[in-house]
Amino acid sequence: MSLDRTAAWDLVCEWTQSESLRKHMLAVETAMRAYARQFGADEEAWAVAGLLHDFDYERFPNDAHSATEEHPSHGVRHLRDAGVSEEICSAIMGHAEYTHTPRETQMAKTLFAVDELCGLVTAATYVRPSKSILDLEPASVRKKMKDKGFARGVSREDITRGAEELGVELDTHIACVVEALKGNAAALGLAGA
Repeated sequence: MSLDRTAAWDLVCEWTQSESLRKHMLAVETAMRAYARQFGADEEAWAVAGLLHDFDYERFPNDAHSATEEHPSHGVRHLRDAGVSEEICSAIMGHAEYTHTPRETQMAKTLFAVDELCGLVTAATYVRPSKSILDLEPASVRKKMKDKGFARGVSREDITRGAEELGVELDTHIACVVEALKGNAAALGLAGA
């Protein structure tokens, strides 16, 4: 891996102006760190994968869902040119179903599993009276997941499939991600007023 966390964050800031998209990438990084610790994996590599997974999205949004152009393919080509490990590059490609990239590593499976869930947890936090994740219960996230009208852009199918591929029960997975994000609430803008 040629990009450390500082260089990865610099790349995110260079390519992404949206504060909410930056915070999403920070949330995914946070969840990836938690799972890396749980699995005894390389926490820094997993964090970089989480942080960079959407760094090209703002410039190359890929509304057509091309498997080879725009997000994430364009960004991954940039990362490969920068010498980023194939494990990280493949994980980033695999987080987008339309690339048809098999998720063969634990890192890739985890990135796919936490990506949409981080979005749902964040949305569930924003609608709380406290606007704080610190009093958010995993059961509330599960309830919001069943409400198809809530956070419509979040793929419930990806969340469910992600937990299955990871080999983790869905409620356990939700609890793990909620707890991870609680630990970084201030940086994620989820600590409330």
